[in-house]
Amino acid sequence: MAGKKVCIIGSGNWGSSIAKIIGRNVKVSNRFNPLVNMWVYEEEIEGRKLTEIINTEHENVKYLPGHKLPKNVIAIPDITEAVKGAKILVFVIPHQFIGNLCDQMKAHITEGAIGISLIKGIDEGPDGLKLISHIIRDKLNVDVSVLMGANIAREVAEEKFCETTVGSKNEANGQIFKELLQTPNFRITVVQESDTVEMCGALKNIVAVGAGFCDGLGFGDNTKAAVIRLGLMEMVAFSKLFCKSPVSSSTFLESCGVADLITTCYGGRNRKVAEAFVRTSKSIAELEAEMLNGQKLQGPQTSAEVYKILQKRAMVDKFPLFTAVYLICFEGKEVKEFITCLQNHPEHM
Repeated sequence: MAGKKVCIIGSGNWGSSIAKIIGRNVKVSNRFNPLVNMWVYEEEIEGRKLTEIINTEHENVKYLPGHKLPKNVIAIPDITEAVKGAKILVFVIPHQFIGNLCDQMKAHITEGAIGISLIKGIDEGPDGLKLISHIIRDKLNVDVSVLMGANIAREVAEEKFCETTVGSKNEANGQIFKELLQTPNFRITVVQESDTVEMCGALKNIVAVGAGFCDGLGFGDNTKAAVIRLGLMEMVAFSKLFCKSPVSSSTFLESCGVADLITTCYGGRNRKVAEAFVRTSKSIAELEAEMLNGQKLQGPQTSAEVYKILQKRAMVDKFPLFTAVYLICFEGKEVKEFITCLQNHPEHM
């Protein structure tokens, strides 16, 4: 019996780092097909197609330069061709693009396929909050797990030790993803509370923008520790309010929670761009274009989704840190006001 075919949807720095792991792991397990399709948004790099470069030189020269991808990872520019026959779908694209991509894939999904989302973000739907895994599940009618953790893509590609969390309501599927993705230096814990795991992955990017503001304003590590703690309190409170399934505090102690929050507030692109936002007075959109080499920023976008949801429920003042990040990024609020939001946080009242 042939093993399950894997398709990775996305090929930025995180998608390419994960492709390194999956490409190796499928070769040593008879559960998976040894060839992996990777959908690549086609771009021209110095007159050559990115897919052609990946398939001949086995390197994503734009998003993960200096790292060789396994030769069994095949770059494919057409999404419908990429997903053909795939039993395992690994989603790792900016969250803004997921709906449109799922619509293109819908008619080409193999029966019995399962998915895992590595996408950090949330959407604001007509009934309030919509998680990315729910969008995928509703559009494609497949079971979707999630992977979130303290995982800076380049460090994962360099095989520096880290942990991550797989959230899967279906235990058997959680174990399949653990086998597909775990390595000696990429250790996976599987938990059932997948909505909480996903919520952590989305919300921590907002907090990281706040941490970047503090760096730009020249505040120290004590201030950043306060941002992390108050941000974590808001993450827990928001998750308990808006997750339809149970939320237990223990999930926030997994890699997807406090560990990912710390990593993102000290490393990561959201922190970096937010610091530059303070120092340069350029807009978030300008800095994204200048600093990220075509990658997308998730924190400001997520703060906008969260703000809309809080506004509808008249709960804006209960989440001053999330709200301040949105107002500073999009509504012209003075960045030095960010400290006021910390000083007057309801946690201290």
